[in-house]
Amino acid sequence: MLHPFGGRPPYRRTKAASPRGRATLAVPAASAMLLAAPLLTACGNDAHPGAAAVVDGSRITVSQLQARVNDVRDAQRGSAKSEQLVANSGQLSQNTLIRMIQFRVIERAGQDNGVRVTRRDVQQCRKAVESAGGAEVLRGLQTGQTTKCDPTAGPQSGGAAALRDFYLEQGIAPDRIDDALRMELLRNGLVHKLGTAKVNAVFAATSKKLAIEVNPRYGTWDDTRGTAVLTKESWLRTSEDVNQQA
Repeated sequence: MLHPFGGRPPYRRTKAASPRGRATLAVPAASAMLLAAPLLTACGNDAHPGAAAVVDGSRITVSQLQARVNDVRDAQRGSAKSEQLVANSGQLSQNTLIRMIQFRVIERAGQDNGVRVTRRDVQQCRKAVESAGGAEVLRGLQTGQTTKCDPTAGPQSGGAAALRDFYLEQGIAPDRIDDALRMELLRNGLVHKLGTAKVNAVFAATSKKLAIEVNPRYGTWDDTRGTAVLTKESWLRTSEDVNQQA
């Protein structure tokens, strides 16, 4: 069968991305996140030329993906930590695409389950993580403990730059930080409302409903784990994973 994206790029097994470069989404260890990982292969006709992925019938084009990747690399090269940031964000194209898809799934899951995050929520969170004590706020976000950020501490010198480098190391460009914070808040709000076990099932069901197809250049999509295979990503990451990366 022909793949719907057309063509058959070489399918190489590669080493998993370094932990700091992974497009993962963190919650507490109690999540016992979705261990099964069946490999799914899309097949069909040449319906989506030029697409990196198709989500709910909407294309993420290769050019859109490449623009995101270029934004990250340009910002990384402009940092004083350039070599370290580039080295720690391997497999950037694949991980960027995974994150773009995950964001769409989480967004839909929030809509379907009455969980929303306002622009003010994001602004408050950005202020909090850039303030004194912001590292703890950020850890709370990434371990699923925070659903609202309270910027009670004063500004911290270098806080904005530290946050910028933190996300650059994860492969997220500076102009996408608010999007990343919004998804952290939205995901954590879903966990808070539904509970970890149910939200895992909701993410998987939402992913399946959106009929996600991925260009084989970037892997094949697994609805259950919420990732394109070839890297060991999942919807939700344990707090132990976060601690190992700290």
